[in-house]
This record gives sequence, C-alpha cells and structure tokens, in this order.
Amino acid sequence: MNFHEIADVVMNASPAEQTEVLAMEQDESLTRFANNCVHQNVTELNAQITVRAVIGTRVGIAVSNDTRHDSLKQLVARAFEAAKLQPENPEFKGLPKPMPIPHVDSFDPSVAECTPERRAANVGLICRKAAGAGFSAAGSITTSMFAIGVANSGGVFAEHKSTMVDASTVIMGSNCSGWAQTSGWRLEVIDPESLAADALSKVKLGANPVDYEPGEYAVILDSYATADLLEMLAFDGMGALAVQEGRSWMNGRIGQRIMADIVTIVDDGCDRSGVPWPFDFEGVPKQVHPIVEAGVLRGPVYDSFTAGRESGRLSTGHATPPSPQGRFGPVPMNLFLRPGATPLAEMIQSMKLGLYITRFWYTRTVHPRDAVVTGMTRDGTFLIRDGEIAHPIKSLRFTQSYVEAFKNAEAIGEKPRLLRSGIGGATSAPPVKLGKFRFTSSTR
Repeated sequence: MNFHEIADVVMNASPAEQTEVLAMEQDESLTRFANNCVHQNVTELNAQITVRAVIGTRVGIAVSNDTRHDSLKQLVARAFEAAKLQPENPEFKGLPKPMPIPHVDSFDPSVAECTPERRAANVGLICRKAAGAGFSAAGSITTSMFAIGVANSGGVFAEHKSTMVDASTVIMGSNCSGWAQTSGWRLEVIDPESLAADALSKVKLGANPVDYEPGEYAVILDSYATADLLEMLAFDGMGALAVQEGRSWMNGRIGQRIMADIVTIVDDGCDRSGVPWPFDFEGVPKQVHPIVEAGVLRGPVYDSFTAGRESGRLSTGHATPPSPQGRFGPVPMNLFLRPGATPLAEMIQSMKLGLYITRFWYTRTVHPRDAVVTGMTRDGTFLIRDGEIAHPIKSLRFTQSYVEAFKNAEAIGEKPRLLRSGIGGATSAPPVKLGKFRFTSSTR
C-alpha cells in the first residue's frame, strides 16, 4: 500500500478534530565481518505507522507496523481512545499547517540495487589488505533505503525517499588498533581501498603504545572524535525542549560568544553533501539553522510544540517522531561544523607538544548544563612533539566540557568527513585543533 492510500484510510476513519499520520519504511541490509572474514549478512524490512488524534488540546498516539486497511482503522480508533484519556494541554497549539517543501534528491538507485555479493567484495578487499599486513579486520557495511510520508487533516502532505550507506572497520594488531569510517547517501562513497589504508596507517603507527601521564594537553582531534563533540552537544541541549526545561548547556548563554570565532555549527537538512531530508517528522520544511555562528550561540532548533510555547516562534523543522512513551523534543539531525582552511598535516606541524586522537568511545554526560562529558580515546592516540608524531600512547580517559573544548579551538581542518550519526541522520566533521583538553586517567 502506498502512502496516499494509507493517508486516505486514516483520514476517512478518524473521528478526531485533527489527525496526523506518519509512515516510515526502512529496507536495510548489513554485512558484518571479523577476523578477516564475513560472518553475518542480514536484511530487515519494516514499516511503522504512527497516528496522532487530537481532541481539543488532548493528543493520543498509537503505533503499528500493520498497513492493512482494517488494522489502520483500528490504529485510528486506538489513537482516538488514547486522546480521550489525556489531560488538556493548553500549551499544545495544534498540528502544523501546510508549507511549501523543497525537492531534495538524496536517493541513489545503486544503493537500492546493492547486493550481498557487492558488499562482500568490498569487505574482502579490506580483509585482504589487513591480512597481507599481518593484522585482523572487523567491521560492517550497511546499505539502506528509507521512505517517509507525513499527512494531517489540515492539509499537510509530504513524501521523501532517501538512501544511506555506512562502512566502518577496525583493524587490530597485537596491542594496537586503527579505525576508519565513511557514510553518505551515494554508494560511491564506500571506497574500501581508502578505508583500509586509513585504518592500516593508524594500526601501524600505533604499535607498542606506552603509558602517558594524564593532564591537560593541546589536542588534534580526527574527524571521528570531532563528530562525537557535535553529537553529544546535540543530545545534551541543541533542542528547544531541553532549553525550555532548563537542562541544556544553552541556558543562560544564548547570544553570547561561547566558542572560538572560527567555530560555526549549522544544521542544514537540504545540503546534499550530507544526508538530506527536506522536512521533519511533522511535515514541516527544514530550515537552515545556525546553532553557533562565528563562536556566538544563536539558539536551539524547534518543533511545532516547543515553538508554540514561545510567543511568535515558528518551528525550524526539527520534530522527532511522536511516541506514546513521551516527548523527546526537537533534534538537529544534519549537523555541519563548517570547515576551515588548515590541512591536518599543518596542524600537526604547528604543535609543540600535544596529543593526536583518532576517536572517542563510551562517552557519557556528566553535567548537561555545561556539556561536561567523560569518555575514552580509542583506536590510535599519539604524542606530538616538535611538530611530529613522536610515538603512540595508551588510551586515556577524559572529563571535559565540550563547550569549553570548542572555546579553545585554534584551527579547523579543510576536509570534513561525513559520518552516520547516533542521533539519526549524519554529521559532517573536519579535524580540529584544541588548545586545551583535560585527561583524568589512563585506561587498561
């Protein structure tokens, strides 16, 4: 059943004053490998239909993956009954009104046609490169198609299809490892030669790491670590709900210069160098929204509910899917840290003493109001001395405000890397050089 049919069934069956239907379909295939061989190939095809029924200011939500006519009618009835049981919410201003939505092409037929054999061929190249150098490779290659449709009784009707690919590998030696990852919506972004070379360069350079004293050091973050900074900042408070509830690192800082003036962070859902979607999960067109502009904090992203809580505010097109479990709030899903003009090699040459970090892992929030995060380095941590990588060091644990980290940004790389985001969508992140970063202990 296509989305037009789903929307017609839902709207005709609903007795609610306002009704919304969100349909999402995903067809995702994964080839996973370890110890230099493929060990898993899986495909999942699923659909999710979410109905919101509105009675006055009461909202009921029901979710199903059954698209048969009778099941859709039952879904509408469950949402309507749920709305009857809700308390009035005077802050709810109604479902969004229709707005023009730009067309953005982010569908690659090659992704849709990608076979397990083709993914396995890419995996095979990575594994042969690793084995030939005496190492062991693990990782995965994912290809997926995603279709979204949103309609409501006020006239909103929006559809979009997109593709996503993601490939990552960790190549391991006896006491070291190297990481590489790439993402995008075109199949051509998967370059197994480049992935293998990137990971192999780190594992070869990282052999026999030594202990290093924790402390505060200047650092150069590879794109993988930079992406973690951006995504944790998004998770900890780039949405308006977190600001309105007083739990965001933005609280008390909007309009202030809180980061270095070379830092500009933008959410742009229509930029085809990312993985674009032209509208959000309410059918509202995505706006280009500056989060931080030349170091100055501009403000959070909004959905229709959080915009309705502030006089004169409009949604920026960043709604997440409605859920019976509660409101998560708006989230930026297409983050870009605008690149600078400094090559990575030049950053390293400019550093007298500091650390070069491939990526972070197991990062967790300690204090959301200041975006203080703890975590560990992984898959290649190196000492830089007199403009050269001196030797590898063992991984370090850090506890650091990510806002403070960007305040101390001294250079931003010229080549961003697009990486699939843990909060949905993708993040475009170049390497960065930071004047200070606080490490608290070594890891074992």
